[in-house]
Amino acid sequence: MTSLMKKLVLATAIVAAPFMTAQTAAAEGEKYILVSHAPDSDSWWNTIKNGIALAGEQVGAEVEYRNPPTGDIADMARIIEQAAASQPDGIITTLADYDVLKGPISAAVDQGIDVIIMNTGTPDQAREIGALMYVGQPEYDAGFAAGQRAKGEGVTNFLCVNHAIQQPTVGERCRGYADGLGIDLGNAMMDSGTDPSEIKNKVLAYLSANPDVDGILTLGPVSADPTISALKENGMAGDIHFGTFDLGEEIVKGIKDGTINWGIDQQPFLQAYMPVVILANWDRYGVLPGNNINSGPGFVTKDALAKVEEFAGEYR
Repeated sequence: MTSLMKKLVLATAIVAAPFMTAQTAAAEGEKYILVSHAPDSDSWWNTIKNGIALAGEQVGAEVEYRNPPTGDIADMARIIEQAAASQPDGIITTLADYDVLKGPISAAVDQGIDVIIMNTGTPDQAREIGALMYVGQPEYDAGFAAGQRAKGEGVTNFLCVNHAIQQPTVGERCRGYADGLGIDLGNAMMDSGTDPSEIKNKVLAYLSANPDVDGILTLGPVSADPTISALKENGMAGDIHFGTFDLGEEIVKGIKDGTINWGIDQQPFLQAYMPVVILANWDRYGVLPGNNINSGPGFVTKDALAKVEEFAGEYR
């Protein structure tokens, strides 16, 4: 945890109780809307929902979560426009596709709405569209760190299972992983889709056709869970190096039983929680952190599962 984050968490602890007791008396009545690119089917985002809800309760602000039901980015752009039209005090949004989303986000900023970019996108992109800051995990950097670690653990040929090919920033994880390994990405990034049975069958087929693959990277529970099933079916569970982004119930079980070497924790709870706290302090007191906040990457291994296992899918 950085010193900046420690200060922010400390500040949150100090001000949370006054905010809760003064909620009815507060004149501000702030409203913050979080817009994500996630489809309804992606349960990983439950932690985001919990984070924004708890922060809103603690600081005494109204919060709302919105998303495109199917994960369609064009639909997300319309949701951002609708959110801005409702004139909230702040918008917290992912930046899953810069080209599609920069217009509506910049328009919201031009209307005088404070914006914080979270989860996807980059600090540079956040600055370019006029956002206050970025809170999240730089995707390429996280992928690169994963690739370097996998290289040190013996991976020489890999498969990256991408369940969100339509979101350019997610693919940066695969590109960074390849560069960290020092291997050309080539055709190693699979467009797996989101159907669990389809993902499982595609992974089985790829590994059968490419027996020299000794490492797998999945990009979240949507692709990790079916990949776990595939490896248990073909007898490779525990024998092939397996790293994944994000955490979830099945991923935690996989780390625990040795199927998965490690999970990359970007701390989604903080990605939702911190922007609400920051916006409330900005609106009320005019104070703002001087830097962006990197919530990840952190590597979760079998030796560090206690808290993760307790709160996976809820706050982790």
